[in-house]
Amino acid sequence: MFGYYANLALRSFRRNRVLTALMVLAIALGIGASMTTLTVFHVLSGDPIPQKSDKLFYPQLDPRSMNDYTPGEDPEEQVTRFDAETMLREKRGDRQTMTTGGSASIEPEVEGLDPFLVDARYATSDFFPMFDLPFLHGSGWPANADDNRERVAVIAKSLNDKVFGGANSVGKTLRIDKEAFRIVGVISDWRPTPKFYDMNSDRYGEPEQVFVPFSTSRDLKMGRNGSMNCWGESGSDPEGSTGVSAPCVWIQYWVELGTPEKVADYRQYLANYSAQQRAAGRFERPDNVRLSSVMEWLDFNRVVPGDVRLQVWLALGFLLVCLVNTVGLLLAKFLRRSSEIGVRRALGASRSAIFTQCLVEAGAIGLAGGVLGLGLAQLGLWAVRQQPASYAELARLDPLMLLATFVLAVVASLLAGILPAWRAMQVTPAIQLKTQ
Repeated sequence: MFGYYANLALRSFRRNRVLTALMVLAIALGIGASMTTLTVFHVLSGDPIPQKSDKLFYPQLDPRSMNDYTPGEDPEEQVTRFDAETMLREKRGDRQTMTTGGSASIEPEVEGLDPFLVDARYATSDFFPMFDLPFLHGSGWPANADDNRERVAVIAKSLNDKVFGGANSVGKTLRIDKEAFRIVGVISDWRPTPKFYDMNSDRYGEPEQVFVPFSTSRDLKMGRNGSMNCWGESGSDPEGSTGVSAPCVWIQYWVELGTPEKVADYRQYLANYSAQQRAAGRFERPDNVRLSSVMEWLDFNRVVPGDVRLQVWLALGFLLVCLVNTVGLLLAKFLRRSSEIGVRRALGASRSAIFTQCLVEAGAIGLAGGVLGLGLAQLGLWAVRQQPASYAELARLDPLMLLATFVLAVVASLLAGILPAWRAMQVTPAIQLKTQ
């Protein structure tokens, strides 16, 4: 029967081409606008590391002084170097890493290639297995490289291609900030979206191209970037605001915990650690600790821009307007065929058969609108990619959103067709036959 109803729908389209085109266009405009904004929202709000986002946690402490204290406010978003190094030594998680961003100058020994700056990441050895970085060559550095402050580096594929022509550069030397570093690994293409491990830099930008041990970066006083919040004098520390004893938060700390029991134990550990630091006089404020999973951390930082959320609601509102127009057009189309429907009813067609026939026709209109809407969505996403925002280049339809385009189009058209189909099946055969 479905094939028969589809054949009837095709004949109806041919008889009412202008009306059909108007309905397809209405659906397509609504679908195009909705899928453009929903795709951007999907890209920005997705899970950046779905295979283990429930096992990675971000601890927060509140080491600030009582100046400007407000009860109930959130703890600091980063930790001090003292706290990071202490928690790293105590190793209460399956893995743990302290990390911060910076910049470094690369001095390639390639004729015709001048020195240039790249984004750098200073971290400890667990950074690579914790965040599942894919390696093209080699691996991350061992834990003793952190302790020994070794001049080792992991570089991104893009930098490897630029400096070494894409060859396996493991074991080769690269001059970074005028110092010779031995390359131990080359990362393959890797771009978590958003860049969850550091929400203080460009959240949707490219990952860093150079990774070096945190301890080495401090030995060489390599340049750092990102936010820093200080609340006291740091002049007594020879390294200034980045020193171990400086009252400044500027380091991101992550811990991997494999079971719910370990998560509960680590929360208790943070509470105990905060109480110990208060007793020692370092922390002045009441205990205020948190332990957030990856997705909780993203929610805390409100990673999706407010204008993107607003655009989604506006697009869905526009789709609703398009559907209302489609309801009116379908109603007009079906009721114009009252005599045909009356004859079918007189010949034995049930009301449910008429209802199904009309819904099949509405669904076919939605499918056609989805095809055209897909083209409009691609055009809309192309326009998004021309914007200067860092997330713009990520606005592309993936297989999930491609499927969602047609599902939304068909479901929307079926919803729009319910009222017209219901009205059509109420047609009384006797009345229609008398008027023939």
